[in-house]
Amino acid sequence: MTGSATDPEDWQQHIRNKARREDLADRFKDPADPFKIVIVRDMWLTGFDAPCLTTMYIDKPMQGHGLMQAIARVNRVFKDKPGGLVVDYLGLADELRQALANYTESGGKGSTTIDQTEAVSVMLEKYEICCGIFHAFDWVTWTSGKPADRLNLLPAAQEHVLSQQDGKDRFVQAVRELSAAFALAVPHPESIRIRDDVGFFQAVRSVLVKNVPGDRKSPEEIEHAIRQIVSEAVASDEVVDIFAAAGLKKPDISILSDEFLAEVRGLPQKNVAIELLRKLLSGEIQSRRLKNVVQARSFAELLEQAIRRYQSRAIETAQVIEELIGLAKEMRKANQRGQQLGLNDDEVAFYDALGANDSAVQVLGDETLRTIARELVDSVRKNVTIDWTQRENVRAHLRTIVKRILRKYGYPPDKQEMATRTVLEQAEVLSAGWAQD
Repeated sequence: MTGSATDPEDWQQHIRNKARREDLADRFKDPADPFKIVIVRDMWLTGFDAPCLTTMYIDKPMQGHGLMQAIARVNRVFKDKPGGLVVDYLGLADELRQALANYTESGGKGSTTIDQTEAVSVMLEKYEICCGIFHAFDWVTWTSGKPADRLNLLPAAQEHVLSQQDGKDRFVQAVRELSAAFALAVPHPESIRIRDDVGFFQAVRSVLVKNVPGDRKSPEEIEHAIRQIVSEAVASDEVVDIFAAAGLKKPDISILSDEFLAEVRGLPQKNVAIELLRKLLSGEIQSRRLKNVVQARSFAELLEQAIRRYQSRAIETAQVIEELIGLAKEMRKANQRGQQLGLNDDEVAFYDALGANDSAVQVLGDETLRTIARELVDSVRKNVTIDWTQRENVRAHLRTIVKRILRKYGYPPDKQEMATRTVLEQAEVLSAGWAQD
């Protein structure tokens, strides 16, 4: 709100200066900020660019260049947003037609809008691709069944997609493109006709790309706009649980427990089982990166190798499942290494950083490596500061301390530089956690 010193006293608390208005503008342009709605009288109707804006409600008479600029606030393409929506309370169609005519006559080039028939054509093309991927698969219960029936349909639908060559990537891309075209085609009769099928395709895609704890996928990966449009086909507030969709009870204690792994092994949809294990293991590895970079890197390489062989069809699905279950059990065993070595979690992380070099393990042995790990943790804790990663002099001092400790215990000279880099990388991860303690 703008104003002046002559405004009533009870208005003064609402009047913002330029800096505060700029701060609000920055927040409104950020799609992740909870600040979502603005009531505008004059400001921000022109000369304000926020591509993430989706909807404008107009109840103010406008015409000509001002009307064109106002509408331009929401017509930008942005990530999963294919276009904007203008809700007109006054009936500005004639003014808009005149504004568009003036725009064209004054030399404006390009199309100011997307022809709906063009959007419908693209929508039907992408719809046929999705239907082709689901050829011979019956999803009629998606619209005729109860919510439980729809949920029970998803495991078989996932299996159908995952069993095809590059099925997941092709399907996810096709549904993304179908969703964008569908949003532009509504409310054309053709979009209404296929709305239920679009809801089904979107639900399957949501499960396939659904985040699990530890996953770092951006929220934009899961298209939410289509859920609002097809609300009658799939409830906009419905959350598809990947465990329930796979026919599993959500584990109470550990995703890597023997009971849970046995349940996954017994799933009839083998490709779904692989996808579920991949997501869970990826999440577990991501969590470990915040504590033990060497261990996380090692497990990530093993997971990538197994998935690559599966995707290239070099091994059977049942064999991949066994490899992933074996990897899950190795991760669980790794959680117990500290007790076996007599080290705490931080000391284990440095022990692994030192032990990444096999020749050092052979030369020094476990006992010496444990001693070095303990001393490193103690020295690093005493010498790191909050901003040490940005201060080269602190990093250099810490590097000197690490090298001194390695030389003190006879760490192989030709391996010291690599070990120092790994130790500092591990120190950077752990120090972030120490700062929060």
